[in-house]
Amino acid sequence: MAAAEIQRVWKPSVTERWAGRRPLWWTVGPTGELAVLLVHRQYLRRSRYVKGWVGWRPQVPFDAVLVMRQADGSLRRRTIKDVPVSPSHIGLLPESRLLLASGRAGKEESGAWSPNAVVFSLESGDQEAAFCIGDDIPALVTDRGGSIWTAYGDEGIYGGHPESVAGLAGWSAGGQAIWAPRGRLPDWPLEGCTAATEGDRVWLVWYSGSRRGGTFLTRITPSTGEVTSWPSPVRDPDGFAVHGRRAVLTKRVHNQRSTEVVRAELDGGAWRVTERHRMRVPGRVVLRCGQGRDGFLWLRAGDMWLRIAATPTEA
Repeated sequence: MAAAEIQRVWKPSVTERWAGRRPLWWTVGPTGELAVLLVHRQYLRRSRYVKGWVGWRPQVPFDAVLVMRQADGSLRRRTIKDVPVSPSHIGLLPESRLLLASGRAGKEESGAWSPNAVVFSLESGDQEAAFCIGDDIPALVTDRGGSIWTAYGDEGIYGGHPESVAGLAGWSAGGQAIWAPRGRLPDWPLEGCTAATEGDRVWLVWYSGSRRGGTFLTRITPSTGEVTSWPSPVRDPDGFAVHGRRAVLTKRVHNQRSTEVVRAELDGGAWRVTERHRMRVPGRVVLRCGQGRDGFLWLRAGDMWLRIAATPTEA
């Protein structure tokens, strides 16, 4: 793979580091803007057992700064105050709103599931909504229309939450369940891997724990309800992006400065590998390192964000 196909997009400035702010949760918006939530170290504690940036957890409530790199390279900053959840994911929603979601959910004394997702207005800074979007969420993405798409892990699938049990789910921006697989998957999910969008369609990548199972790429068309799944050409990828009949996937070497990049093409009814390459990257690659948007795979390596095109000529 040519070096020109890997674009270095952004890293926090030295000034941010000097100010004591760490770049933590991140996402790419539907129009290609990179959004990274920075939190001052006074709010953070470090896990002794979890490597990389995912090992930092905030003491809630906490304040943060959202830095957004627009498609033209300009930067915008927004302050978010009194965040009441410890996030695992963030997402951008229409009308300048920010979703922050914890990967876990608990139950209240009444038996109801407690909120693990909040929505903030980026204009006023006010919290607009709080709700539960399921338990044990390794993958989350928002689409152009403002819906939220989730893939669950085994503790959520077998933990009794009514939407998590199906393995995949779609939610409105207000927290209402709007989509479920309902028997349209080739197997029963056990764990979500990563997620992507392509235009108005959503892709959720997951694997099954059954004897005949494997890893699958599931494409959902919200406007029609169509659901199509293919066996993945890569086992348990942590990054995926697609453009038409071409895709790029990554599989990290955990906590190392390298990742495997695989290109694939849809040939008939199957994805066929066309190129496989081990790539050195500027920083260590850990959990939640990849997200696909409209043919581009965004990859986090340490505190550097890279972009890889599904179609090589578009890099």
